[in-house]
Amino acid sequence: MSKQVPGAIDFRHSNREVVLCDFARSPFGRFNGVLASLDAPGLGAQVINALLAKAKLDPDAVDGLYCGIGLSGAAMLTATRQLLLRSSLPQTCPSAGIDRACCSGMTAISMAARDVALGLSDVVIAGGVESLSNMPLFLPRLHDVRPGSVQLSDPLILGGAVVDRPIATYSGEEALRFGVDRQAQDQWALSSHQRYFDAKSKGLFGPEITAVTLDEGTVVREDEGPRRDSSLEKLGKLKTVYGSPTITAGNAPGLSDGAAFLIVTTPQRAKDLGLKPRARVLSYAQVAGGLTSGTSTPAVAIQRALLTIGQSIEALDRVEINEAYAATPLVSTKVLAEDDFEVLQALRIKTNPWGGAVAIGHPLGASGARLVMTLMAGFEQSNLSGESLAAASICGGFGQGDAVVLQRV
Repeated sequence: MSKQVPGAIDFRHSNREVVLCDFARSPFGRFNGVLASLDAPGLGAQVINALLAKAKLDPDAVDGLYCGIGLSGAAMLTATRQLLLRSSLPQTCPSAGIDRACCSGMTAISMAARDVALGLSDVVIAGGVESLSNMPLFLPRLHDVRPGSVQLSDPLILGGAVVDRPIATYSGEEALRFGVDRQAQDQWALSSHQRYFDAKSKGLFGPEITAVTLDEGTVVREDEGPRRDSSLEKLGKLKTVYGSPTITAGNAPGLSDGAAFLIVTTPQRAKDLGLKPRARVLSYAQVAGGLTSGTSTPAVAIQRALLTIGQSIEALDRVEINEAYAATPLVSTKVLAEDDFEVLQALRIKTNPWGGAVAIGHPLGASGARLVMTLMAGFEQSNLSGESLAAASICGGFGQGDAVVLQRV
């Protein structure tokens, strides 16, 4: 039974069924790493062009583009429009940038799904991009400045005037409040790297990653962030950051560059264009809570997305919760399990089974789309039977959260 839930959409009963088809993401790069020479529009345009080629989709068949950009619009005028103009998409294709911090890429997919469900569009490309390596320092525009020093501000601290401390600080405090200590976070971080390399050895990231070419001609094919030599001993020696009680550079994903996009359409339009539907969008939820509630908002969003379609957490075969910090999936799975230890253990086994952002990286605007395509790849490459269900969720700055529930086609 469908239930009306504030902030959630049940797509099963919309005017038109919504499916997700082909998808592509760039390798994710470290801050000032291999992708630093590409700005956000250039990086995003390459991935969209690769997606069009992969799907054998005529650019003129695309009705719109939604692109999540998590930090200050990539410090340029309408970065999404510039991205489109540098891609193969026609200049007549409308576009919009989405600003919901780390939720932006998943919110972009929801916007595309709504357009398709309502008949406003037939084919939409949605996802996100981030180039944190190219984020400039900000110099306040002051008038009548007297002689003296001028202070620059760095948006990469990821804080704001609405709260008195950086996100890493209050996220560590929230983790402790939920009973998730530093040791548990380090263990999850290590597992993220181990799971990633296990999945990579099986070729499971092949459907996701498309190579990108740097200006000098170098081709980048692999994620830069994962560390084979990570260990609990090494993680335990790291100091916490920004005065956080638990969060370090080792149990957080760090600053990253990357892009991820996918195709949103209807089953009939997919058939007409020769596209393969890979997942059906069942529901989506968008939530917001207290300023410092980020470690638990993914759980709240998943709960609402499931409630609106009358399903429970036990019905999910797979879960992706963005590792904004290792603390985030640890806290959110604990909230979802509602203090049931057996449910918690089972849930953590099927959460981020191929590793997460602590290993892969977290380009803010792209991560939400990366989570969704990882679910889709999981449908095709795991031994799941029938029309399996899966959910992806992500937190955003200052208490935001998104979740989507997909069904295997």
